[in-house]
Amino acid sequence: MRSAFSGFLRRVLLLFSALACLASLCLPALAEEDELMIEEIVENIDLDAVVYGDVPWDFPVPLEDMEPDYVRLANKHYLLEKDFYAAPLVTVKSRKADRDGNNTNGGMLKASGSKMQLQETCCQALVAMSEAARQEGHLLYLKSAYRSYQTQNTMYYNRLKRNNGRDDGWVAMPGSSDHQTGLGCDVVPRSWKNKSMNGKMGREPECIWMEAHCHEFGFILRYPEDKEDITEINYEPWHLRYVGPAAAAYIMENGLCLEEFVDQLQAAIDRFLSAGGDPKLVEAFIQTPADASDGAQS
Repeated sequence: MRSAFSGFLRRVLLLFSALACLASLCLPALAEEDELMIEEIVENIDLDAVVYGDVPWDFPVPLEDMEPDYVRLANKHYLLEKDFYAAPLVTVKSRKADRDGNNTNGGMLKASGSKMQLQETCCQALVAMSEAARQEGHLLYLKSAYRSYQTQNTMYYNRLKRNNGRDDGWVAMPGSSDHQTGLGCDVVPRSWKNKSMNGKMGREPECIWMEAHCHEFGFILRYPEDKEDITEINYEPWHLRYVGPAAAAYIMENGLCLEEFVDQLQAAIDRFLSAGGDPKLVEAFIQTPADASDGAQS
């Protein structure tokens, strides 16, 4: 981002040059009590505004604080390609502990012995979050992680078959599953690791803790209770999505769902390009809806 830094530095130098001229011309004529302090002028100018080249980026999260794949939206309007996932995928280890309960292998408590995978940074963040939760008396279990397009396809049509062709909103159509990103995971309390999941889980202390603290580790609650009309997904207090620390903090602190964040981000990109911003800086973040004629949720 050398061009961004150069543009920013140029603005700072111009600012202080202008202030120096103002001080030399005006200050001698002012009474002592009316003196203009440079600090007071600078205080009112947003020196932290991000500028790429000569074009300001008017979105709360700077581009360099986001990874395009981390904020990639997957739903029935934004379908993933069959081979898409956020690389690299790693196998989630089962947690091993010493006598004091300390994690010795970077693993995670799991609800089953099945092999599960997550994107590497996401996996590391999830282990860190689970350890922080454990320190406060909460045991978190990973129940579901990455699913391929093919696996989701099988799950979806099996669900339709069991429901006489009716989509009940619990299994996503292939290409629309957050799990395919490799960044979505189902995390449950110990008391729910062998139970069918439903919205009542949100009352559990572990889920309350996750909603309050997940953003500190780069996660968001992907399907909030008050956003079902936007996500078109049933409330899932267990489903976390890794988007990175900066995006997660903005989303959770402002009560957004990922759909709302992406809408805001795309609007900011449109403004940036309309002002003459470099398309190369934002092209990886541009997402185009590919509406399906029919399909489900979750």
